[in-house]
Amino acid sequence: MNTEAFPRGSPKPNGPRVCVIGGGGTGAALAYDLSLRGLRVVLLEKGELTSGTTGRHHGQLHSGARYALGDRAIARECYEETLILRRIVPEAIEYNGGFFIAIGEEEAELAPRFVAACLEAGIPAREIPAARALELEPGMNPALSRAVWVPDGTFDAWRLPLAFFAAARALGAEIRAWTEVLGLDRSGGRVVAARVLDRSREPFREELVEADYFVSATGAWAGKVGALAGLDVPITPAPGAMLAARGRLVDRVVSRLRPAGDGDIMVPQRGLSIIGSTQSVTDSPDAILPAPGDRDFLAGAGAELVPAFGAAPVHAVWAAARPLAGRSSDEGRSISRDFAALDHEERDGVAGMATIIGGKATVLRAMAEKAADLVAAKLGVEAPCRTARYALPSWREYYGRKA
Repeated sequence: MNTEAFPRGSPKPNGPRVCVIGGGGTGAALAYDLSLRGLRVVLLEKGELTSGTTGRHHGQLHSGARYALGDRAIARECYEETLILRRIVPEAIEYNGGFFIAIGEEEAELAPRFVAACLEAGIPAREIPAARALELEPGMNPALSRAVWVPDGTFDAWRLPLAFFAAARALGAEIRAWTEVLGLDRSGGRVVAARVLDRSREPFREELVEADYFVSATGAWAGKVGALAGLDVPITPAPGAMLAARGRLVDRVVSRLRPAGDGDIMVPQRGLSIIGSTQSVTDSPDAILPAPGDRDFLAGAGAELVPAFGAAPVHAVWAAARPLAGRSSDEGRSISRDFAALDHEERDGVAGMATIIGGKATVLRAMAEKAADLVAAKLGVEAPCRTARYALPSWREYYGRKA
């Protein structure tokens, strides 16, 4: 598909009003998608935009290779979405590729099966000689025995969603940060209004936000938001810790050639190198801190991939909660990274609301498309998704500045 210029000067939406709850990447993409279909949108975020999981992940643009051994469909979708994001928001992306490297015999034996799985998912992975891989990325562990190139990349976790916000606002969406949803009112078996606390200016004030439809795009907080409407949303907040060291020690994403686990991905971000992540589960995604021992574990894991990482000054250690779709009593690794748009009328008998669960940052546009398709069907809007068609405006335009 060719990329077209953003449709500036489009008529302001005049269709039904949709309230999007959640100002992370998925909420941003959803506000844009709905606005592009002619719906009137108001987006509510309880803190600053992207202040939840979106602003705390390591920024890997997943080619899907990480998931190829376990789920070809998810792997294929990730790769397809990377190609779309590269076209529509190149300003926020570094598409340098990545390496999966084998350290030890067991990992080396996995290489042929890993490459075959990637190719089956449509991901153009290929093994290259270890010596050549080290020429391209001399910072990698010289003990690596095999290396597989994959089309991974990185993206700016602030600028990419902000480009979607800029597009949504340009089409008439109302973006309201610092506006927390305190309750969801139902009437006649339907969600009809959100009771909110506006903290964007003093004095704080409570008000009612009415809409024809509500979508919770709140990620790991989806269970809490659903409960405000009396809904039981199956979500597992799965915290993971990351460590950033100062210095750009590699220019490509470097991953361990093994089944997904803790501390097996290093991502370059501007002048930093980030190793991630760990994984556990929690009852609440609020105020998450790294677990004791995470810093030392991640520093050691990073040094196994890139030896210089062990001596690099630590810039920051933090944690974020993945919004895994479903429930798990273990650390959550058994839960698929797929996503779903829950229709609460069909599922729970409560009309006027949907919830997006699961997924990951790379597929934010696809998640929004699925949710917007559901909203459009519920509201009798026939406009199709067009978000893969247009180049987004610069993230700077959110602040009224041109690129």
